[in-house]
Parts: sequence; C-alpha cells; structure tokens
Amino acid sequence: MRFFSDNAAPVSPQVLQAMLEVNQLDTAYDGDRWSKQLDGRFSELFGTQVRALWVPSGTAANCLALAALCPPHGGVLCSRDAHIQNDECGAPEFYTHGAKLMLVEGQGAKITPEALRGVLGNIRNDVHQVQPHAISITNATEYGLVYTPEEVAAIGDVARERKLGLHMDGARFANAVAHLGCHPGDVTWRAGVDALSFGFVKNGGMSAEALIFFKPELADVTLYRRKRAGLLLSKGRYLAAQILAMLDGDLWLENARAANVAAQLLADAAGAHRLVHPVEANEVFLKATPEEAAGLRALGFDFYDWAPGEVRLVTSWDQAEAAVRPLADAIAKLT
Repeated sequence: MRFFSDNAAPVSPQVLQAMLEVNQLDTAYDGDRWSKQLDGRFSELFGTQVRALWVPSGTAANCLALAALCPPHGGVLCSRDAHIQNDECGAPEFYTHGAKLMLVEGQGAKITPEALRGVLGNIRNDVHQVQPHAISITNATEYGLVYTPEEVAAIGDVARERKLGLHMDGARFANAVAHLGCHPGDVTWRAGVDALSFGFVKNGGMSAEALIFFKPELADVTLYRRKRAGLLLSKGRYLAAQILAMLDGDLWLENARAANVAAQLLADAAGAHRLVHPVEANEVFLKATPEEAAGLRALGFDFYDWAPGEVRLVTSWDQAEAAVRPLADAIAKLT
C-alpha cells in the first residue's frame, strides 16, 4: 500500500547479510579489504578504469562530484527541475564553495543540446559573468524519463565543445539501465560522462551510494573533500559491503527491473490519458482530482501530491505484482 518513495523501501536481504559478514575487526575508514575492491569491481562493470568512492547519501555523491568539476567562481548547468536545484537545500553551492547553478528548461526534466547552447550563447566571456564549468543531468530524471546513450552523447558533445565537465546524477541509474537494456558504459563514459552518482539506497541498499569517476584523477582531491566534509566514515567497510552485495549477481539490475515492472503495471491501469509523462523507470505521474486522490488514500494507498491535479506514485524493488495489483485495480476503476 506504500507508493510514497523508494527511499522508504526495505533493505535487500543480501545487503543485510553482507553487513553481518563484515562485522569483524578490520582497518578503519576506507583502508579495509572491501573498500579496496570497489575500483576493480566498478572498472569491470563499466568496462573502463574508474575510481569509486563510497559515500552515505546521494546528495553527498552529487555535491562531491560537482566540486571536482567546478571551481567556486564557476557555474553548473542543470535542469530547472533537477534534484540538485530543488531538493538538496543548497548543498551543491555549499560543497563547491559558491558555484552557481545555471538553470536550463526542458520537458520532463530532460535538457537538450539545443537548450544548453541557448543558455551558453547568452553568457559573455568576461569577468562580470559566471562562466560555466560543468553540466549535470539526471538519469532517470526527476519525472522518471530516461536519457538514451545517444541523448547523453549529444550532451557530451556540447560539454567537449565548451570544455565542460559532465556529471550524471544516477539516484535511479539502475532503473534507467534496466529500461534501456544497454551496457552501463554506453550511457556514461562512452557518451562523455566524467562523474556518476550511482544510487543504491533507493534500489535495496541501506546507507551507501557510489561516486564513480571516469576520469580517475578527479578522485585524488575528492578524497580530501570527502574527509573535510565529514563524510569519511570510520567503519567504511559496512558501506563497501552494501555496494558489493548489490553488484554481486547484478542484484542492482534485478531489483531495478522489478521496480520498473511494478510501475508499468500502474501505468497500464491508468491509461495514456491519465499519464503526465511516459513511464520509463519506477515513477508514475498521474492526473487525479483531489477527490480521486482522497478516494485512493481512503483505500489505504500512500503517495505524494506532486502538483495541482497531479500525483506521484513510486514503486520499489520489493513490490511484486500482488503488492501493486490492488492499486492498479483502484486506478483502473477511476479511469
């Protein structure tokens, strides 16, 4: 009956078991044997040499990545609806020591090369204006839309033309890859992404996200920034263990596929005329009157009022068809 947020979903049993197995004496911080495996495991996953750091939240991953790509006097281009703009309480500006977020319009929180060039074309190259240093995109977006490898590559071309870094907020990266069915490298480094915030908490993890640098040298100074920000946890092996458990047997993909399937069940029940955006990951945005929303809540369903006449439903890795069918049936009756 819970469709408010995948942040509230249970932790995968494999993750809990992995944390029990590392509950033993080992080196502190990130010197333990599990943390040392992350570079190699993610390099294997993406098919290129990377540096991988664990962090305790997606906000931490996003902000440390942006700090590595943008100086305090610079700017980061992002969607007007981006999580870094609307839902991180000024943390990007805090961690970058003042870099400006430069907002770009785009349907469904997706930005296009044309929109980027439009904003960039209005910025004079002089000391009186903030100069852009990075682009940040979210995959899947805040409205559940997925950038294809080709779409990311087109943005990557703009970044290379203007010598800008490219960051991907991947809070639901697993859901995006599950939808695309592509190699994770195709939608990241091969398309020009320099840094990825790889989300695990929404997808069955407990308290660990991964910050992936496809330019490994960016990790060197980030190690110091992570410590200075109070994000270098003394028992880092428990974070590393969560991430490794999610990578084992592609649990990260298995969980994401389950959440996506559950969302599609709701989308099919709603019908195209109720959908605000196409359903490509595990978020469903529906047109619903206040009375209809109240009726669904009276049946025991939990969800978020997103905008006037619009609700958001988020499915989770642990919701099989039996858990979703009652809401699907209720939505179909509204239709």
